[in-house]
Amino acid sequence: MTDSEWYFCLTHHAVEPYEGCKSEERLGPYATRADAASALEKVHQRNEAWENDPRFNDDAEEPEELREDDPRWNPFSG
Repeated sequence: MTDSEWYFCLTHHAVEPYEGCKSEERLGPYATRADAASALEKVHQRNEAWENDPRFNDDAEEPEELREDDPRWNPFSG
C-alpha cells in the first residue's frame, strides 16, 4: 500500500484511502484524491463511448433472411 492510492466507495459515495471499505464496494485505485473523486464521471464517459462505438452497436439492422435456394443458407443458423 502506498499513500498515493485512493478509492471511490460506491456504498458511501466518498473518496477513501486504501484502508476503507471492501474492494468489491469501490472503484480504484487512483493516483490522486481528485482522480478518485471524479471516478463516477470517468465511468460515465467510458460507458458513453462504449455504447456509441460502432463495433459494438447492438441496434444494427438484422441480417437479411436467406432462402433455402441461396448457397449461404444454413438450416442450423437459427
